[in-house]
Amino acid sequence: MNESILIEQAQAGNKSAIEQLVKNYENTVYNFSFKICRDRHRAENTMQETFLSMLKNINQFKGDSKLSTWLYTVVSNHCLMLARSSSKHSNASLDDDDVYIDEKSFADWKVSPEKITENKELKDILDKAIAKLNPEYRIVFLLRDVEGLSTEETADITKLSIAATKSRLHRARAFLRNELNEKLKNETT
Repeated sequence: MNESILIEQAQAGNKSAIEQLVKNYENTVYNFSFKICRDRHRAENTMQETFLSMLKNINQFKGDSKLSTWLYTVVSNHCLMLARSSSKHSNASLDDDDVYIDEKSFADWKVSPEKITENKELKDILDKAIAKLNPEYRIVFLLRDVEGLSTEETADITKLSIAATKSRLHRARAFLRNELNEKLKNETT
C-alpha cells in the first residue's frame, strides 16, 4: 500500500495502518538508534520512544518531508536527550550480535581472506573513531555519510542551518580522518 495512504489512515486512527508503518520502519529506526546511542538497550528504548512519539503526533505530520525524515528527527532528538542526561557513554562495536545485519551484507567469497581481515581492521578503527565523536557531530555524520541523506535533509532533521550542518560534517570528517591517520601511522611504526 502507498505510504501516503497508510499515513492518512493512521491519522484517522486505523490501527492496522499504524502497525504497518511501525513494521515498515522498525529496522531503520533501530539501526539508526543503535548507531547513535551505541548501546542495544538505549537503541531499543529510543525505538519505543520514537514510535510512541509517532503514535501521539501522527496528526501533526503534514507530509512536507518524507516520513523517514520525520522519524530520523525524532530518533536524533531522543538519542541526544539520552546522551545529555547520561553522565557516562558506553561504547559498542558494530560487530555486536545485537546489530541488525541485512542479508545483502554477507561476505562475498570471491574476496580474499587477507582483504577481509584488512577491511575488518579498518572497520574496527573507524567504529572506534565514530564512537569518540560528540553525539551532535555523530548524528550529522551518520545521516550524511552512512544513511546517504542530503545536506538539506540532514539540516531539516537536526534543526540546523545548512551552513551549520556542513560545518559539523566537515569537523566530523576531519576528526575521523585524523583519528584514522593517527591509528594507521601507529600501526605501521
